Amino acid sequence: MERDRTEPNILLESLVEEAGVSRAGLAGHVNRAGQARGLRLRYEHTAVSRWLKGQRPRGEVPDLICEVLGRRLGRPVTLDDIGMGAPAAPSPGTPLAGFVERATALWRADGQHNPRLTGVPAVTGTAAVMPVWEWENPPEDIDVSRPGPSRIGPADLEILRAARSHYEHLYRKAGGIATRGRVVGFLNAGVAPLLHAGHDDATGRRLHRATAGLVSLAGICAYDSDAHGLAQRYFHQALRLAKASGDRALGGYVIALLVNQSLHLGEFRRAVAFAEAAIRAAGDRVSPALAADLHAMQAKAYARLGDGRCARERIGRAETLAARILPGAEPEETAYVQPGLVDVQVAEALLGLGDLKAAREHATLAVRAPAHDRGRVHRLAMLTQVELCLGEADRAALTATEMAERARGVESHRLRERMGAVRDDLAASGSIEAARAAEVIGGALRVPL
Repeated sequence: MERDRTEPNILLESLVEEAGVSRAGLAGHVNRAGQARGLRLRYEHTAVSRWLKGQRPRGEVPDLICEVLGRRLGRPVTLDDIGMGAPAAPSPGTPLAGFVERATALWRADGQHNPRLTGVPAVTGTAAVMPVWEWENPPEDIDVSRPGPSRIGPADLEILRAARSHYEHLYRKAGGIATRGRVVGFLNAGVAPLLHAGHDDATGRRLHRATAGLVSLAGICAYDSDAHGLAQRYFHQALRLAKASGDRALGGYVIALLVNQSLHLGEFRRAVAFAEAAIRAAGDRVSPALAADLHAMQAKAYARLGDGRCARERIGRAETLAARILPGAEPEETAYVQPGLVDVQVAEALLGLGDLKAAREHATLAVRAPAHDRGRVHRLAMLTQVELCLGEADRAALTATEMAERARGVESHRLRERMGAVRDDLAASGSIEAARAAEVIGGALRVPL
């Protein structure tokens, strides 16, 4: 007998696709692997279909699935990798009232600088997938009103939107380390009282949308501060708030943040699956900018997985969608997809595929496009890396020196990590000019955050 988990197992589906095995083929391999352990198994393709829909086989079968897929992929595959590490009970969705209480409790703890929050690791497997599945699937929130006298007006909602714009600008100029405390402070002082106030359904949807924008920014700042478990919690909160708002495009934006974090953590299959979920569930409500970014990030993930065909296919989709972006017609959250962003994403994917000439073309286009200082640092770092791979160390030294200048005043672990990698590559190139540039970067990195 098998245990019903109710949510689709997108992690297992992604691995089965990568392994290039049919459902019937996987069933046969599992049967033979079980026979080698003295088990008499008679699985067919229908059983695999049930696993992909969320059922978890009992006994040793999950381990056999890992063994079969690991053998075909040539690497170890764990229970978490196939979405069977921690079977979850059936969930009807997270009730909104209880969610608000847990969310505001997290904000209070973060505002009090609880050290356990910043050190908690990001979850994997089912725990990482469930919030995305709940966002994508029913039940929807039929009514998000809250009992009590109405104390929320248009001016309150406008303050929330203005606050997000203000803190996002501060994040881009000063970095997530400097900005996070201010965003969390505002969530506690300015947002939590509104969430606990009485409101009707229409006001509640606007309130949850505005709150999702601020919570997602808190997650971005935590990610930039190297607090990945905390960042993931904020992203999951923002996704639940987006669902309550009824704005599918906003949920797609939050998933893009989870895709970006998954790429950074090396969870490439999860990045691909999450991006697919965002594109599928948001449908035509995904703006060209967000869709272009999602496809470009998929291209990077496929490149890291060694799948050149899928990577180039996603590159083509990203470039087509990027050409459709209309300035001023995008939602405020997707303003980060500035000219050149898709180019630098594509450059990274092409570098992963070993196509250095094309990578340089895209990296150069990205640097030439207008961008805020934070974005320009990342673009210059990518161009430096490509130039070093092409053996142009002296040219890379000039690019890296400009990168270090642009990074001044920005407190960000992500930028520091990127600059440290550039410094090490420059120092290893053997070029005198590159060594001097590495010293300049090293001096900047010695200044404590």
